[in-house]
Amino acid sequence: MIYAKGEKLPASRFAVKIMCDDGAQGEYVSHWVGTASTLGQVQMLAPALLGRDPEQRALIFDDLKREVRAYDHMGHGVLDIALWDLAGKKHGLSVTQMLGGFKQRLPTYASSYHGQEEPGGLDSPEAFADFARHCQQQGFKGFKIHGWHDGDTSRETANLLGVRQSVGEGFPLMIDPACQLRTYMDALYVGRACDEANYFWYEDPYRDGGVSAFAHARLRQQLATPLLVSEHVRGIELKADFLLQGGCDMIHADPEYDMGITGAMKLAHFCEALGLDVQVHACGPAHRAVIAAVRNTHFYEMALMGPGMPNAVPPVYTCGYSDQPEDLGADGCVPVPDGPGLGVSYDWDFIARHRTALTIFE
Repeated sequence: MIYAKGEKLPASRFAVKIMCDDGAQGEYVSHWVGTASTLGQVQMLAPALLGRDPEQRALIFDDLKREVRAYDHMGHGVLDIALWDLAGKKHGLSVTQMLGGFKQRLPTYASSYHGQEEPGGLDSPEAFADFARHCQQQGFKGFKIHGWHDGDTSRETANLLGVRQSVGEGFPLMIDPACQLRTYMDALYVGRACDEANYFWYEDPYRDGGVSAFAHARLRQQLATPLLVSEHVRGIELKADFLLQGGCDMIHADPEYDMGITGAMKLAHFCEALGLDVQVHACGPAHRAVIAAVRNTHFYEMALMGPGMPNAVPPVYTCGYSDQPEDLGADGCVPVPDGPGLGVSYDWDFIARHRTALTIFE
């Protein structure tokens, strides 16, 4: 799919609003889980909130987790996030304050779009090298490669080595093949190049889907680069098993993917108990609140971006909140919203104008 400069790319997201009899409201607009399948789970779970005490988030978390035990839990997170937003607004506290957060600004890395076959953009190792250097000069604290979709190990290794040469030593680099490498040996081959180039982490490398603890434990034994895996493993029990079986050095947590802020904080505390690190996946106001309250983490991920390609997160804020690269601070950080709830305000007029459907549960 090719788009000329100035054209628009259609994208679908969904918004959640929880309203209580006493007038309290919680809101959230999805960033990266705005898919039809996730929306289906949200619609399945939403009736379970009717008549509940919205501040009993731990009990609601447990009940919703059981309700979608036969599915992938992707619809759970947005509801939990909206409940945190509701409680914060009700009590005049930011979610960050409710979590005991202590960070006001978050070191941020640039997370690239995937490589493309069409001319322009990130179409070659040279283009990746140039863009990584541009992000470094802009002030980002690190750079992550999302490579091509064909699993070509020669191109992937040339790319990651070229990016290292472009930015020099000492600048954190990461690579996420997004499970596109075809075999275990492909993952090992690219991983050894990561070792050579001193990459900060190696993420979800190959076509097991990032779920085989046994295979990743074997891979981890043969590489020096830390493995960041488990983006596609859901929930604290399965991620704990994955980590305890030696499948990774760090695990992913994502308020949208991992059953909300409640689930993401459980994962962060589990890792902390073992003396290990957690890395929060993707971006958004809920993600910033979580990172602000977690010691054992490194960066905020501004995902995704490319040369002349803005981040595809929805433009639904009226408060100045942004995950666009031009809004990175001079210190290489982004701010943690400090207003009540998530600390952001949504453009409900924009949302209404672009609405394709509305479902009300009452």
